[in-house]
Amino acid sequence: MEKTIEDPPTSAVLLDHCHFSQVIFNSVEKFYIPGGDVTCRYTFTQHFIPRQKDWIGIFRAFKCFQDKLEQGLLKWRSQGQTLQVGWKTVREYYTFMWVTLPIDLNNKSAKQQEVQFKAYYLPKDDEYYQFCYVDQDGVVRGASIPFQFRPENEEDILVVTTQGEVEEIEQHNKELCKENQELKDSCVSLQKQNSDMQAELQKKQEELETLQSINKKLELKVKEQKDYWETELLQLKEQNQKMSSENEKMGIRVDQLQAQLSTQEKEMEKLVQGDQDKTEQLEHLKKENGHLFLSLTEQRKDQKKLEQTVEEMKQNETTAMKKQQELMDENFDLSRRLSEETICNALQREKERLEGENDLLKRENSRLLSYMGLDFNSLPYQVPTSDEGGAGQNPGLVYGNPYSGIQESSSPSQLSIKKCPICKADGICDHTLEQQQMQALCLNCPICDKIFPATEKQIFEDHVFCHSL
Repeated sequence: MEKTIEDPPTSAVLLDHCHFSQVIFNSVEKFYIPGGDVTCRYTFTQHFIPRQKDWIGIFRAFKCFQDKLEQGLLKWRSQGQTLQVGWKTVREYYTFMWVTLPIDLNNKSAKQQEVQFKAYYLPKDDEYYQFCYVDQDGVVRGASIPFQFRPENEEDILVVTTQGEVEEIEQHNKELCKENQELKDSCVSLQKQNSDMQAELQKKQEELETLQSINKKLELKVKEQKDYWETELLQLKEQNQKMSSENEKMGIRVDQLQAQLSTQEKEMEKLVQGDQDKTEQLEHLKKENGHLFLSLTEQRKDQKKLEQTVEEMKQNETTAMKKQQELMDENFDLSRRLSEETICNALQREKERLEGENDLLKRENSRLLSYMGLDFNSLPYQVPTSDEGGAGQNPGLVYGNPYSGIQESSSPSQLSIKKCPICKADGICDHTLEQQQMQALCLNCPICDKIFPATEKQIFEDHVFCHSL
């Protein structure tokens, strides 16, 4: 016997105490083909209640079961009695499957259950076996008739016909029977008519034989009438044959119409199925359209909110631009003021530098005069000090003219004339004029001595302003 991982609950209960009629096994075959799964179908009786640990096992029957079955030795005993089997306790199972509990026992369909045995766990020999239902107490509640696992023989082959084919054959048989009955009725009628005519002919013949001696003309007339009746009989037979052939043609036509009808029914089913699919697709599209409409409505609301936000941002931007323009104007005024103050400071420093150079020149002049044996105070003109020169400053200059303290003479001294640094010439030359013209056309930074063209006044002011930051 094969064992699984979890053995079912068993007991050593004798078979005389088991009740085989509480679970009935249905549709048990005489034999099953090896290598295939086996489905076991069973039905619970009215008073039996299945439990969780119930199981169905396959047990070995008698080896001589076939001989005993043929001799009538094995009999099923109902009313709680036992069946003669080839095992003594429920521990002698070959394989088993757990029972699936139905959800609702009161339902009629829940009484009919089934389990499936896999081909791998089934017996491989040709001995007789049987299904047995064992509850969780190890008591047998039902047993099936024995069966075998063997290949299919030719004598066991059954011709299986579908219900549709059977109904079609029965319908065709009914139509043929109906046609046969009609032909039989027509034939009986013709036979009856023929018999009547033959009887009448016989009567005429008897009368003719009786009256032959009386009137020969009547014999000729009867003969003509007989020929007429024979001709009519032949015509009736031909009509009967024509009706038979027409009936056969009608039968063939009926078969063709039935085939066309079945084809049209299939096409109608396909059309109905396609209509249902299209209806489902239409419903799905309607739902998607509803979702898209809701999404579009929400997007429009969001768009309105964004438009309002954009309008507010534009207003804020306009306000900010105005404030920025005001700040730029104020900044420009401040920059201009600062640049004027910076230029004043630079001119002040330039003045101080020139005063320092003036002092140096005075000391150099004194040194040269002392070297020449002249007294500085005895000169016809003197260089005034910075305090004295301040009284005669040009009112058009912010800090005054730095050279205003030097008196001019009709014959200036050689000490007051500077030499050109390029050509070393005394007085004014082309180089000094060019240098003065360049200084007039350029803007010189008073802090870093950077030179800017006169056309870039705004850049020059911004540059000077940057030094104050």
